[in-house]
Amino acid sequence: PGSDGHYPRLLREAREEIAGALTKIFASSLATGTGKGGSSIWGRKFEDEFSEHLKHSVRGVLSMANNGPNTNASQFFFTYGKQPHLDMKYTVFGRVIDGLETLDELEKLPVNEKTFRPLTDVRIKEVVIHANPLAF
Repeated sequence: PGSDGHYPRLLREAREEIAGALTKIFASSLATGTGKGGSSIWGRKFEDEFSEHLKHSVRGVLSMANNGPNTNASQFFFTYGKQPHLDMKYTVFGRVIDGLETLDELEKLPVNEKTFRPLTDVRIKEVVIHANPLAF
């Protein structure tokens, strides 16, 4: 998405960083591996890239987390179901197309009642990035 191609480039450059990254659902970070954020691969925050065609309309949508408009850095999240209120607020850049049973298991994890973070650490062991991560 986007005319300058941030997200396809982000996916290519981040491929190695993703594998083995420590993650917490809704607080995942490519940069630090702690789930607490960090700098983007450009060393600064970068702009949103919205598309009317890319929506939080199904389970397994992958989006950039942010602190408001144009504040993307290194955090991302997965959705467990439709989340239309997130459309045009969080940039969609991928989708889980295989292994949805993993999302089932993640969704079952006990979480902190205040932060909704899992009580135990969760690690992404392997990621396969397809040529078109948004292929539906």
